[in-house]
Amino acid sequence: MIILKRILIIEDERSIAELERDYLEINGYTVDIECSGKLGLLKAENTDYDLIILDIMLPEINGFEICREIRKLKDIPIIMISAKKEDVDKIRGLGLGADDYVTKPFSPGELVARVKAHLSRYDRLSSKEDKKEEIKIRGLVIDKVSRRVFVNDKECIFTTKEFDLLTFLASNTNRVFTKDQLFNSIWAMDSQGDLATVTVHIRKIREKIEVDPSNPQYIQTIWGVGYRFEA
Repeated sequence: MIILKRILIIEDERSIAELERDYLEINGYTVDIECSGKLGLLKAENTDYDLIILDIMLPEINGFEICREIRKLKDIPIIMISAKKEDVDKIRGLGLGADDYVTKPFSPGELVARVKAHLSRYDRLSSKEDKKEEIKIRGLVIDKVSRRVFVNDKECIFTTKEFDLLTFLASNTNRVFTKDQLFNSIWAMDSQGDLATVTVHIRKIREKIEVDPSNPQYIQTIWGVGYRFEA
């Protein structure tokens, strides 16, 4: 039996939400819509969704706060939607654990493509083929089976993309990757301006695994090139 992926759209403009739903349903997804921020958060917390499309400007509670609360419980992909194009909003959203940030206006086809890419990558990185072992590097332990991370025997909570990026780097130690390579490897989309995503996630990972994030021992910055994970 084929189980359809279930998506929640939290968007106060119903016409936009319904258009997004129609395109997603045509592509085989099951979609719920919630126009209230508070009710959307309740649905996100209490229902098993595979991905959430989250508008930032919502009544009662904004998308940033909703994203923060969801990340306390779940690591499913979150795509944030906003009419604002400022980098500060994008960086804030990504820093709170969003996996992607799309600015209005956008084509429904682009949104569907991003949804497919995030779900495909999440499924692949969560599959049994990708969960055969633990990665142990000094005091860092990455458990691929349970998608858990321990630093000196203390568990640290990671978002989906933080875990994916850390695992990718730790699986390719002593190799230098550019931001473009990391973005394309983890997010599977090439979009101008989205390289800030990599920088934000590297910073968040360092805050969790490094004793001194300003003097990292694991993820090294190779100035003018990119990043390298030190074995």
